[in-house]
Amino acid sequence: MTFAIQVKSRTDIKPEELRSEGRIPAVLYGHGVENISLDVSFAEFQKLFEEAGESSLIDLSIDGKEPVKVLIQDIQMDPVKHKIIHADFRQIKMGEEMHASISLEFVGVAPAEKTLGGTLITGVDMVNVKCLPTALVSSFEIDLSTLATFDDVIKIGDINIGEGITITDAPDTVVAKVIPPLTQEQLDAMDSENAVTSVENVEVEKKGKKEEESEDKK
Repeated sequence: MTFAIQVKSRTDIKPEELRSEGRIPAVLYGHGVENISLDVSFAEFQKLFEEAGESSLIDLSIDGKEPVKVLIQDIQMDPVKHKIIHADFRQIKMGEEMHASISLEFVGVAPAEKTLGGTLITGVDMVNVKCLPTALVSSFEIDLSTLATFDDVIKIGDINIGEGITITDAPDTVVAKVIPPLTQEQLDAMDSENAVTSVENVEVEKKGKKEEESEDKK
């Protein structure tokens, strides 16, 4: 699937003004290229980000010019409205090896969860890779049906990757496993530990207040 977006170059317009008009500020940068400030339609970028994510090549055309290959490198969100307010595009040179993060797509059902009543635990949802841009994929599929017992585990080294891609993360990092259901004793022990922690926090807080009062009296 080909992803593409048309954007405008940005000069002195303020970010707040852009956002009030349904657009967002962005920047294009990359190895050996000059940084360019961009003016991007919020609606178009949001749709693009939902479909392409951060590990798919995108054809970015500025002011109607010949498109360049980019990745969405980063986004900034409004902490209150939870809307995208800024985006970074990284230009990719097709002949150079690149580093990227690829998301993991979990498929299937773990028998140890379904039939043994365990709880599925996932350790990571993305992995870091290096490859030529032509070898880049949008995601790696993780088949949970291989987790038949509580001893089974899927590690980064078990991921089926395509030719020309190297995962740079530690191969023994746990991706997914199923843990046995907790016993009542374990649940009670966890409650006790939480209670002790709460008491300790209260004692520390009281001690801190007493020290502050002593300092104030000096």
